[in-house]
Amino acid sequence: MVSNRESLKAWLRLSLTPGVGNITARALLKAFGLPEMIFQKSAAQLQAIVSPAVSHLLCLEPEGLADALNTTWEWLQKPAPRHAAMTLHKRLLTLADTDYPSSLMLTPDPPCLLYVMGQTQHLHLLSPAAFKAPMAVAVVGSRNPTPQGRINAHEFASSLAQAGLTVISGLALGVDTEAHRGALQGGTLANPLRTVAVVGTGLDRVYPHQNHALALSIAAHGLLISEYPLTPPPITSNFPKRNRLIAGLSQGCLVVEAAARSGSLITAKQAIEMGKEVFAIPGSIHTTVAKGCHDLIKQGAKLVDCAQDILEELKDLPVIAQVSTETQKSTSRSEIDADVEIAYGLLTKNVQSLQVLDHLGQDPVGLDELQIRSGLPTAQLQAELFQLELNGALGRLPGGLYQKLKRPLPRHPNNPHSFNV
Repeated sequence: MVSNRESLKAWLRLSLTPGVGNITARALLKAFGLPEMIFQKSAAQLQAIVSPAVSHLLCLEPEGLADALNTTWEWLQKPAPRHAAMTLHKRLLTLADTDYPSSLMLTPDPPCLLYVMGQTQHLHLLSPAAFKAPMAVAVVGSRNPTPQGRINAHEFASSLAQAGLTVISGLALGVDTEAHRGALQGGTLANPLRTVAVVGTGLDRVYPHQNHALALSIAAHGLLISEYPLTPPPITSNFPKRNRLIAGLSQGCLVVEAAARSGSLITAKQAIEMGKEVFAIPGSIHTTVAKGCHDLIKQGAKLVDCAQDILEELKDLPVIAQVSTETQKSTSRSEIDADVEIAYGLLTKNVQSLQVLDHLGQDPVGLDELQIRSGLPTAQLQAELFQLELNGALGRLPGGLYQKLKRPLPRHPNNPHSFNV
């Protein structure tokens, strides 16, 4: 573990040596012990584990080691900011650290180093006794979800956090953002790790920058985790690579919305390879961002339409609370429509708007088709659609399509187009 500057230098040297990835580093540690011991070995001794070329590189200090050491040491020594009266903490976990998440130790290539910020005193919750699965669920999906996809991500995550689970995601825009926000909103004081963000950059920066405030909120009620060193700018290839950690930290993986080639399907695939449960929310057959979820369901993923479906699959976990009646599944179209009319009728006070809402149905529909269904003149129909959109009763999709939303989007008080944290 990193107990002093020299120990930190040895771990950084191991992680920065060219040709030494996570798997090789783990093999060296298993053969020779801590990094300080590895670097005391001769090239000939090292060749029992690595190639002659890599053994030669291990005998040299890698380029950039001094800068990395200074930057990392300063980051560790500098107090983390406070947020909402919560004290944030920083840790650099190594494979030899007792707080290193045991669930990641079961993956093929656990990172040599993990940078962590937030409520680090609760790291043990990611390392349940006897290597049992953690009380965590990954929630992933499109960076450009439909309005209903945003709602689904927010509400599923809120219900899972309310039930005591930790929601794991990647801090990306779209589904990730709503999953984190939902978990923060639904979590209780009894759940000290409401959500964990596994990011694709060093923890000295937030990417995307729009989520800076959200990242601080996550650290105040959960954790920010990265395997990447400080300072370097975002690298595209790092983001799909970190997905294995999202899958590894979780007992199951929920895909909210995903196109046929969505990066979130990488997380689902890795979860399957690790023997984890995979869940998918179905969508309209006319929506491209539902294609990936439909493919997963065809391949054996569990179709879910409420958080309780996930909780029932994960019933081997210790105490799991029942989600509130608000988040239980609606069993019929008439019940859904009744909820919608109650929610939006109070907002619109407009019978015509409710009729348009009924004509929308459950699938995305274009303006021409809506005009045929409703019989309204174009100008009047557009006015009604605009009013319903302002009230959060429907969302616009690419291609000029409209879709009824199950319940209003949660608005941020300072931004009518954003969602509450």
